[in-house]
Amino acid sequence: MRQTENSKIIYKAVLVASVGGLLFGYDTAVISGSIGFMRTYYCLSDAMTGWTASCALLGCLVGAMFSGKLSDRIGRKKVLMISALLFTISSVGTALAPGLWVFVVFRIIGGMGIGIASILSPMYISEMAPAEIRGRLVSIFQLGIVTGILVIYFVNAYIAGIYDESWNVLYGWRWMFGSGVIPSVIFILLLFTVPESPRWLVRQKNYSEALSILNRIHGKEKGAHELETIKQSLTDTTPFSLSDLKDVKLKKPLIIGILLAVFSQITGINAIMYYAPEIFKSMGAGSGSALFQTVVIGVINVIFTFVAIKYVDRWGRKTLLLYGITGMIVCLAVVGYTFYLEKTGYIILIAILGYIASFAMSLGPLTFVVISEIFPTKARGTAMSVATFFLWLAVFAVSQTFPVFMGSLGTANTFWLYMTAAIIAWIFVWKKIPETKEKTLEEIEEEWG
Repeated sequence: MRQTENSKIIYKAVLVASVGGLLFGYDTAVISGSIGFMRTYYCLSDAMTGWTASCALLGCLVGAMFSGKLSDRIGRKKVLMISALLFTISSVGTALAPGLWVFVVFRIIGGMGIGIASILSPMYISEMAPAEIRGRLVSIFQLGIVTGILVIYFVNAYIAGIYDESWNVLYGWRWMFGSGVIPSVIFILLLFTVPESPRWLVRQKNYSEALSILNRIHGKEKGAHELETIKQSLTDTTPFSLSDLKDVKLKKPLIIGILLAVFSQITGINAIMYYAPEIFKSMGAGSGSALFQTVVIGVINVIFTFVAIKYVDRWGRKTLLLYGITGMIVCLAVVGYTFYLEKTGYIILIAILGYIASFAMSLGPLTFVVISEIFPTKARGTAMSVATFFLWLAVFAVSQTFPVFMGSLGTANTFWLYMTAAIIAWIFVWKKIPETKEKTLEEIEEEWG
């Protein structure tokens, strides 16, 4: 089989799975353009506005916790289809919701889809990808997320500009949520065109289908070798349970996965992404200028994700993480110091964009790369669920505490707090994160032993 034919099946599977990332970003960020109109429509208090904006995170936690084990039972592809179906149901339900609490229920359903996609898309890509380009391919999932965020920024702006303010309050926000039906249905249809994960098939002892897929990815000679390697890694046939997470061979990668997931959030990324317009307003920008600068953040996010895609398999996960976190530390220090001096101007914008760029080339994509690689095949679904559950817990904690920190600590001290977390994250990556570039998943599993 020619290399181009091998590449075709790999990249097709990766791009389809990355549509799950696009839906993840799309559904997460749709609230940013609609919450103001909903607040007026439902006459929401500050507390209810916060709940309406963040209720999807509850679904994320549920989806993250149970999807891994479910995928171990019925397959990666089927659970991705469930994710797409949940996105579709949520888009229709939130658009047509007759009342606020019905809306909240459908947002939680959409959150479950986000939680599932955040685990299953990178897991599926990791299990399909050849070792030498696996980091690059898993990073494409993060490209899907940031592309989805950027797309919904423009979709929201387009819908908001169709008619006047009163139309947006009555109907515009519903169209914003309903627009998610289109990419959700496309995702479902595309999933019918890609194969199941060969590693999951081997676990089910469906060796012939697994070999067929591995041959299409690697060629016949290497495909047969890959099959035997995977079979050897699964010689322990006892059913996997949550109690097995205490096993020494799994405990260390699990702790590393959880801490990396948490560090990816407590260094402040979602505080900036969710509250960017308010941050820019606080430094003197008008509403229109603040929204434009938020779109610029989305563009920077996309551009520097390509940096990660290009260099993750050349420099390695650890090196790229250290470079990126260093940039985050410097930029957070500058933002904090500028606010401390009570200065305004483009220095804050440049520092925030530098922070976004540094995150987009490191912790953003590489968190998903690392946690999709470091767990044994037998435990990968459940272990990734646990790590990603803590990631979503950290997202919730940051989104809820950022306004509190801004009010009690002040803007400068809040950003310095995130800077401190980034310094700790740098030390953690330097000391504890293993380098996994160009190693097969089975070789990584063997090293933990």
